[in-house]
Amino acid sequence: MAKQLSKLDPKKTLFLLCDIQDKFRPAMSLFDNMVQNTNKLVNAGKVLEVPLIATEHYPEKLGNIVKEIDVSHAAGIIPKTKFSMMVPELECKIMELFPNEKPKDVVLFGLESHVCIEQTAIDLIENDYKVNLVADCCCSRLNQDRDLALHRLRELGCIITTSESVIFSLLQDKNHPKFNIVSKLVRDPSADMQLSKAGSAKL
Repeated sequence: MAKQLSKLDPKKTLFLLCDIQDKFRPAMSLFDNMVQNTNKLVNAGKVLEVPLIATEHYPEKLGNIVKEIDVSHAAGIIPKTKFSMMVPELECKIMELFPNEKPKDVVLFGLESHVCIEQTAIDLIENDYKVNLVADCCCSRLNQDRDLALHRLRELGCIITTSESVIFSLLQDKNHPKFNIVSKLVRDPSADMQLSKAGSAKL
């Protein structure tokens, strides 16, 4: 059953960035568009003081988070070999960030949608997290793999959203003290991730 849609509270929200590493770039035609959208989302999260944790999959061979995305404010950048982000080090970091109560919302994005993102989302849902999956910040080598993964995860209970929806949900009000800063980040439209070509997995 799908989770109920609700507004995001920066103090009760966690951003999880999954494995956006340079070694994956040549294999994904929409990689640069994803990076552009992710950079906007992460920068807005930084301004709005939303905690961020990132992972790097097998960084010894696959390298680090791409330099275009500023993760200097991340609470942790955790190496992993497991496909899911939910390794013990990340779970401990979540408890450090939210010692009294787990985050109300997890905002998940990265790659690959049908592998690491899907397995992370399943683990989060099984642990009673509400998962907001940012479709325009997710990528796979084949768009059909991404689109079908988004469809499966929506059926599982994830909220499928976009970077700008997340940003404006966190803001909630034009009179937010950080509105003028964040509004500059969303002045240009998000890069096209060809989500309209989802085919049988209608989004």
